[in-house]
Amino acid sequence: MAEQNFVDYVKICCRSGHGGAGSKHFFRSKHNPKGGPDGGDGGRGGHIILRGNRNVWTLLALKYRKHVIAGNGVNGSENNSTGAFGADVILEVPLGTVARDAETGEVDFEITRHEEERILVPGGRGGKGNSFFKSPTNQTPRFAQPGEEGLEQWKILELKVLADVGLVGFPNAGKSTFLSVMTAAKPEIAPYPFTTIVPNLGIVQYRDGRSFAIADIPGIIEDAHLGKGLGHRFLRHIERNATLLFMVPCEAEDINKEFNILLSELRHYNPELLDKPRILAITKCDMIDQELIEMLKPGIPRDVPHIFISSVTGMNIDRLKDLLWETVNTHRAQLMEIENAEPERAAFEWEEE
Repeated sequence: MAEQNFVDYVKICCRSGHGGAGSKHFFRSKHNPKGGPDGGDGGRGGHIILRGNRNVWTLLALKYRKHVIAGNGVNGSENNSTGAFGADVILEVPLGTVARDAETGEVDFEITRHEEERILVPGGRGGKGNSFFKSPTNQTPRFAQPGEEGLEQWKILELKVLADVGLVGFPNAGKSTFLSVMTAAKPEIAPYPFTTIVPNLGIVQYRDGRSFAIADIPGIIEDAHLGKGLGHRFLRHIERNATLLFMVPCEAEDINKEFNILLSELRHYNPELLDKPRILAITKCDMIDQELIEMLKPGIPRDVPHIFISSVTGMNIDRLKDLLWETVNTHRAQLMEIENAEPERAAFEWEEE
């Protein structure tokens, strides 16, 4: 049931509110029977807004909500009274949600921060009342603007899982077992390929109350970038992971070949993924002895840190935690340096101008 509750793709019809019409009213009273224009502006139509929420992990709430309709703005009225704005609709989405236009496929924006709000479909503007158009040469305008029509657009929302470490490997490589040992997550585990058909997230509790997140991505197969297997459906989740942990079982015929196939799939899908830090874990080492481990070492890629582990016996699990934490922490520090340098660079450019 948990698998069915993980929804990372929805297509919804969004209809923003119409703007209210401006008022064509003239002031009238007992002592001023021919007053000037005092028609107020119409209120704007309601927006459809996405808001990031770090406590939401799936787009399940929108799976059965195909139509999202915002409220219409209220017409302006006398005494220069502006009409009320139409009611906005705020949709709570997980961090890492990408919004795109369903017709063109263009990306509108991405939600990455808690409580970040972005307008998905703007409401129509309210019309100006006749009071707005009065001037010395036109003291009694007898017209006002109608409200602007709202927009009706189909939007696609895609979730890219945000995690510090992403597990990359072929089906049945031991990723789910590893996640269950490292975290409190309870993924389905079975001795057959494609047991995992949705991403699973877990939090690794490190020393001194520190922690980092791991995402178990459903298994990749050769030519996944062409749509084979689960295809592009879950490759996009790898884009949002800071560090990639490649997992190849010790029983593989050629560890180096499997690792290079995985690299090739990522390269074909998005070459930028190869810029991420990567670590190679040879899994299921409880099935072999130290002598066989030594025999496997010459066939391991030289350009990536590697470690032999067993999720069943706990072999080198603590060492891998240390390695992952060091890699994740280094990446976080680099990101903070970049973020801190950007304001300084902008100020320097402004001074030069």
